Amino acid sequence: VQLQASGGGLVQAGGSLRVSCAGSGRAFSHYAVGWFRQAPGLEREFVAAHSAGGSIYYAESVKGRFTISRDNAANKVNLQMNSLKPEDTAVYYCAADRTNTYLWWERPIEYWGQGTQVTVSS
Repeated sequence: VQLQASGGGLVQAGGSLRVSCAGSGRAFSHYAVGWFRQAPGLEREFVAAHSAGGSIYYAESVKGRFTISRDNAANKVNLQMNSLKPEDTAVYYCAADRTNTYLWWERPIEYWGQGTQVTVSS
């Protein structure tokens, strides 16, 4: 599976942005997919996950503001980000893994996309 992220950019605090990830390869719908982010000087952190079966999980810091969705027909996973804050500024990465168990995102992940920069100005 190859993953290609897009849609990052610059937005003012309180604004919205959507990042997308296009996956290639067969059986993309069987993979768990997710988004992570890494701010300068910090470790990469989990943002949101969507299992193949439809279970969705969010980091506490983005609950109620971010929405992850997937379009299996198009092999895409999206992250809609609303009410953005300066602390959301980071490089956002999409990921995919054949493991669909809970907390799969805390284990070594099989596939990563390249990052896309999201910058939120105050």
